[in-house]
Amino acid sequence: MTQIITSLADVSDRYDAMFVDLWGCVHDGVTAIPSAVAALQAYRARGGKVILVTNSPRPRAGVESQIRDQFGVPDDAWDAIATSGDSARAAMYRGVVGQKIYFMGEWERDSGFFDPISVIETPIDIERVPLDQADGIVCLGPFDTMADPDVNRPDFLYAKTKGLKLLCANPDIVVDRGEVREWCAGALARLYTEMGGESLYFGKPHAPIYDLARRRLSALGVDIASDAILAVGDGILTDVAGAVGENLDSLFITGGLAAKETRTNHQPDPEALDAFLSDHKMTATYAIGNLR
Repeated sequence: MTQIITSLADVSDRYDAMFVDLWGCVHDGVTAIPSAVAALQAYRARGGKVILVTNSPRPRAGVESQIRDQFGVPDDAWDAIATSGDSARAAMYRGVVGQKIYFMGEWERDSGFFDPISVIETPIDIERVPLDQADGIVCLGPFDTMADPDVNRPDFLYAKTKGLKLLCANPDIVVDRGEVREWCAGALARLYTEMGGESLYFGKPHAPIYDLARRRLSALGVDIASDAILAVGDGILTDVAGAVGENLDSLFITGGLAAKETRTNHQPDPEALDAFLSDHKMTATYAIGNLR
């Protein structure tokens, strides 16, 4: 049975570290959420470690500058960042989808994904090419985040016929930018898989990003067991499912993506929360309306 709590402080002393989702928990795609920032600052002041674990396809440095300079999340609210972009970049430079790639995303925003990488000893040279010349697809998101993913069916049919693998750098299906819901790379990868193509995932709920998060934690000089780590997030299919897969306790933020389904105003409606979790065959350790 999921326990509804009133604040992070109700349970935070049980955990030495937290893996905390960003979008929908710490910021809303426009600005930082003050209650979340305050809760993380208080947790760190008591000695807890905070690893921000995000399905952003950006490298860590890009996410760091974005949350600080654009959204106003202060440095003292977190210790380190693990991004699906970093996990996916490492795989790309190892050649998991080939050397010649067809890129999907917004180039002006996402070009940093192709910056040189130092963690791979002998990275391959990546070349962006048209789809008909590609060995594989690197998907950071839709070309148009408001367009139905089905617009990609013709290209995906061609790619599937050629046997191209799709590297998905962000498994999120949707995000809410303020009051506007947008499609993410995960929606395209899901469609490609449904069409019979092969999609490779590197963010939550899949193992590579949690391996990276644990490496970020170890780099802080601490050795923390899984039962002392709390995963926090608003994605039932990413944050909560990932926590279950990694044998971590979870705090489900119901006021994010599932606010309507859980009838969350300040707090989730208990019956609606139970029904939502049951529908998804998922269990969270705790739930709260918003991180505070």
